[in-house]
Amino acid sequence: MSVQLNENYVNGFISDAEVKNIQPMITTAHNLLRTKTGPGNDFLGWVTLPFDYDKAEFEAIKESAEKIKKNCDVFIVIGIGGSYLGARAAIEFVKSPVYNNMKKDTPDIYFSGCNISAEALSELLAICEGKDVCINVISKSGTTTEPAVAFRVFRALLEKKYGVEGARERIFVTTDKARGTLKKFSDEKGYQTFVVPDDVGGRFSVLTAVGLLPIAVAGIDIDALMKGAQDAANAYTDDDISKNDCYKYAALRNILYRKGKTTEILVGYEPSNQLFNEWWKQLYGESEGKDQRGIYPSSVIFSTDLHSLGQYIQDGMRNIFETVLNVEKTGFELEIPYDEANVDGLNFLAGMDLNKVNKTAMQGTLLAHVDGGVPNIVINVEDKSAHSLGYLIYFFELACAISGYVLGVNPFDQPGVEAYKKNMFALLGKPGYEAEKAELEKRIK
Repeated sequence: MSVQLNENYVNGFISDAEVKNIQPMITTAHNLLRTKTGPGNDFLGWVTLPFDYDKAEFEAIKESAEKIKKNCDVFIVIGIGGSYLGARAAIEFVKSPVYNNMKKDTPDIYFSGCNISAEALSELLAICEGKDVCINVISKSGTTTEPAVAFRVFRALLEKKYGVEGARERIFVTTDKARGTLKKFSDEKGYQTFVVPDDVGGRFSVLTAVGLLPIAVAGIDIDALMKGAQDAANAYTDDDISKNDCYKYAALRNILYRKGKTTEILVGYEPSNQLFNEWWKQLYGESEGKDQRGIYPSSVIFSTDLHSLGQYIQDGMRNIFETVLNVEKTGFELEIPYDEANVDGLNFLAGMDLNKVNKTAMQGTLLAHVDGGVPNIVINVEDKSAHSLGYLIYFFELACAISGYVLGVNPFDQPGVEAYKKNMFALLGKPGYEAEKAELEKRIK
C-alpha cells in the first residue's frame, strides 16, 4: 500500500472509547457519500473519476502534451485556486521544486493568473522574451478576474509573436464542456479545448484535464498517477475505521477538533512537499471552513520551519495538532563527508546518509512535540512516484469529504469566496455595481 497511517503519536490524546463513539458518524458520512444523498451531491464526480474518466480525452491530453513539449521552451499555465495548485503540487512533488532550473527534455512551466500582481506578470513576460511559448488557460467560466487578465496579456503576446493563426496552435483551453464565455470564445477561435467536468469542483479537479495537461507536459506518467488513485479508491471502501486508514484520519482529526484542537498543521520534511501542502490547505480550508466552524489548515516544512515556528508549536497555545507527511524513499542519497578539522563537531555523522539524519530529526521532533502536548498523526507515503501521488491525492480528497460530513457542513461549496469579488468589482466600477460602489467608498473614507 502506497499510503499508511501511523497513530502511535496520537494515541495518548484519544481514547478507544472516543474512536468507538465516532464510528456511527463516520458510517453515516460514508453512506451519504456513497449513496450521493448528502449536501453537495452534485459535485461527487471525483469519487469514481479514477475509473470513469473520459478515455478519449485522456489520450488527447497526452497527444497535446507531446505537441507542447516539441513546440515550446516555456509553458504558461493560467489559473487560480484548484485550477493551478494541483498541477503545480504534482510537478514539484514528483519532479522538483526547482524543476525549471533542472536539465530536462520538457519545457519550463510557470503559473500565472493566480494573483493580481503587475510585478509577477511583468517578470513572466520578461522570461518569455526570445523563447517559444505555449499557454494553457484554465477557467470554468472565463470571467474570473485573475486568470482572465493573464489570458488577455499572454494571448496578445502570442498573437503578436506568431500571428493569429500561429497563436491558435499554441493556446490550449480547459473550460466548461458546453457553456460559458470562455468555451464560446475558444470555439470561435478554434483553440484546442479540454473539459472541466460539471460534477467536479475546482479543489477536487487535479485528476481531470485541469491538472493532467500541465502534469503530462512536465513528463510525469499520468497513467501511473491515475492507477494510484484507482488503487486508493479500491482500498478505502469499508466504513469500519479499524480497516480504513483514510476514514481513520477523518475520524481522528474530528475527535481532536472537538477537544479544542482547532488548527491542523501539515508537516513535510522535504522542500518538494511545500506546494502539495498548499493544495491540501485549499482542499480542507475551502471544504470545511463554513458556518463559523472547521479546522484551520496550516503547514510547515521541517526542519526549516523548526527554526521559525518550532518554538510556537512546542510551547504556544495548545489548540494545534500536526499531520506529518513522511515520504519514506526520496530517490536520493547523499553521504556526509569526513572533515579532518571537525570545526563543527559533526564527524560523528561522517559516512551517514543525509536521509537518515532527516528521519532522525523527524523522530526527535515527533517525540518533542508530543511531550509538549501536540498530538501527531503520521501518514507514511512510499515514495515520490506518480503512482504514490495519485494514491495520496485520493486519500486526502476522500478523507476531506468524510470529515466535512462528520463536521456537519457541505464540503463541496464555497459561498464565502464570492464576498471579496463583489466588493472588488464594485470598487473597480463594474457595470451594475453602482450602488454597492457608493456604499463601499463611504466605508473606506
